[in-house]
Amino acid sequence: MAMVFDPFREIDRLVSSAQRGPKGMPIDLYRKGDHYVLLADIPGVEPDSIDIDLDGQQLSIRAERKAHRSEEVQWIAQERPAGTYLRQLTLGDGLDVEHITADYSNGVLTLTIPVSEKAKPRKIQVSTSADESGAAVAGDAAKASVEAPTQE
Repeated sequence: MAMVFDPFREIDRLVSSAQRGPKGMPIDLYRKGDHYVLLADIPGVEPDSIDIDLDGQQLSIRAERKAHRSEEVQWIAQERPAGTYLRQLTLGDGLDVEHITADYSNGVLTLTIPVSEKAKPRKIQVSTSADESGAAVAGDAAKASVEAPTQE
């Protein structure tokens, strides 16, 4: 099988390997009922290398993927990225940050972020006065005060 040389692919590979800071991680975020679900792709990392921090409203997800190093092998291709991955998100008000849960399975980190009770939609009951005749009297009194003649 012949290998095709793609100069643009090689340039992308060189640029990405020269990048020194943490790499980003793609995410999906959606709301389902009374919680938000964040899915972050970080395949190939060990679960104990995942670090999730919350500082005020700032949520930080950090993970490390170690490169496979061995002197006993002769590499033909080594394209899988290694290094630190970082994603930071600012959470809005109305979230129950005390009950965020995290699960890592098949290379996908899933965070479940519940909506706080005070931010959930609720129905407000409208009450009526128990004494409807009192409301009418109060209304008549207001009308009477407006129509009353003034004394000079």
